[in-house]
Amino acid sequence: MKQYHISLDDEDAGKYCILPGDPGRCEKIANHLGSPHFVAGNREFTTWAGTLSGERVLVTSTGIGGPSAAIAMEELSAVGVRTFIRVGTCGGINMDVKSSDIVIATSAVRMDGTSREYAPIEYPASADFGVVRALVDSAQELGERWHAGVVQCKDSFYGQHSPGRMPVSYELLDKWEAWRRLGVLASEMESATLFVVAASLGVKCGSVLNVIWNQERKAAGYDEPDDLDTERGIRVAVRALSKLIEYDKKEE
Repeated sequence: MKQYHISLDDEDAGKYCILPGDPGRCEKIANHLGSPHFVAGNREFTTWAGTLSGERVLVTSTGIGGPSAAIAMEELSAVGVRTFIRVGTCGGINMDVKSSDIVIATSAVRMDGTSREYAPIEYPASADFGVVRALVDSAQELGERWHAGVVQCKDSFYGQHSPGRMPVSYELLDKWEAWRRLGVLASEMESATLFVVAASLGVKCGSVLNVIWNQERKAAGYDEPDDLDTERGIRVAVRALSKLIEYDKKEE
């Protein structure tokens, strides 16, 4: 049956999917696969497909934030996808995280709203260990500067970037300080939702993020230009997915 939002059915799918947020990145990612081709597009959900290590791989955009990311994962899972890697962007929080670095999320602070409709807030949003391991190995092999650890996920982009003008500024600023003191690596908008939804569906998910900037480093006076190049994270994700496909073949 064709899924309502992503416009895919069982014949379109494979067991593996890369999840960018931006529909405009799907073709770029698919070009790292064999025989890349457009499959479907509806709303914020654009899908391309290709082959990797002999398997069909989808590249489906999720749009911005948790609600649409959850829809994408729900419907992709319904047509047979079992392993997901999010490729996205983030802003650094930890002072060791620099623009152009790679962040691999092991878990995520659940400041999103969507995951609360899947699990109690006490439940941790954690990436699949096998996916994390493949991402770390791939980043090392490619010679990338990488970090693995906790990221923070929110629903409001401007709640992070203009917290002082929000009526709940007291809460946003105090919690940001808490994440900073706890060593949280970076801030983004989808991983917490994806990790919790994946757990509820019994599928695997991990995230690799390109660091665009670090507002803490900028506030401290470091000269650090923004880096909008997502190619590093894409290469890490594709290499990691190839490893995961090979792992699955051995297990089978």
